[in-house]
Amino acid sequence: MNLGILFLRTLFVILSVFFMTLYMMTRKVGSTATNAIIGVFIGLAFGLLLIGFDRLFKRFNLRSFNIAVIGLFIGYMMGQVLVLILNVILDISRISFVMHPHALEMIKIALFLFGTYLGTIMILKASDELYVSIPFIRFTPTTLKKKDVIVENSVLTDARILDAANTGLFDHQLIIPRFAIKELYAQAEVGDELTKMRARRGLETIKNLEHLPHLDLKFHDTDFPDVQEPFAKLLRLARLIDANILTADIGRTQAEAVEGIRIINVHALANALKPLMQAGEMIKIKVQRFGKEPRQGVGYLEDGTMVVINGGGDYLGEIVTANVLSVKHTTSGRMVFCNVVEEGMPPEHGFEDDHKDS
Repeated sequence: MNLGILFLRTLFVILSVFFMTLYMMTRKVGSTATNAIIGVFIGLAFGLLLIGFDRLFKRFNLRSFNIAVIGLFIGYMMGQVLVLILNVILDISRISFVMHPHALEMIKIALFLFGTYLGTIMILKASDELYVSIPFIRFTPTTLKKKDVIVENSVLTDARILDAANTGLFDHQLIIPRFAIKELYAQAEVGDELTKMRARRGLETIKNLEHLPHLDLKFHDTDFPDVQEPFAKLLRLARLIDANILTADIGRTQAEAVEGIRIINVHALANALKPLMQAGEMIKIKVQRFGKEPRQGVGYLEDGTMVVINGGGDYLGEIVTANVLSVKHTTSGRMVFCNVVEEGMPPEHGFEDDHKDS
């Protein structure tokens, strides 16, 4: 435990015991000694309560504390405004004369608590959009923040988005605009059967994404009635909230250079995560040197990956066609094992197990 925190906890426990004991000893009811003992126990209990709250909110950082304080202030103001409006209505209508004073006070308290709670919760939920501004100056966090990702409807009809979201890659980042959901509902009602089926699949995907425990899917209410084209709306929203766009439409990547917005294509992402190559695949590779075993050659791919070629020693300096047997991951990187495929000869098999140390 941090010594500074331990010191502060001990100090506040001592202060709690001191002030409670001092207060109890000033009471004229009971003996001084009994009051002092009671004061010690009350002080200890209060000190332990403070430590309990400290441990309860140990993950509560300074930013969250500031947002909570602002939320309470806004909520307090909202509660006061609601009570003020009620008082004006009562003064004008003179209903207060027919209501019991205690019932009227209870209504005002309930209205005040409702306004305070509503204002605080709204500020906490919109904390990512909360910032302090002065004309021409905007205060932003000094640390780099991960950009949010706006999901296009073409991604929602692709089942791979659920698998990607389950990996935690997009936790607290995915945003679905409300106007995109309205578009899906409209497509589910009108259009051909294929369009309706895709729209229903997209709506079902949204429901499944909402139930993922750690995803924290967000919905954005901003709309642009003056813009008719759906993707143009996405681009405008991305510029507004400084976010990226996730799409499954290959043609959308052309807009990146024009708009200056990063557009992530699901197909490009899937291709990037594919294995380097698979067993049985045919590759062309230049044999650059001899291997450790007889007739063995070694070549290199463009990214520097070593390729061990059985029979490649006979073709030093030449480009040969090889049949991939396996891809091995070692501490120094990846290694590809393959056999030279000679014209008119079937590929050889079972070579890589004899040369794992190559």
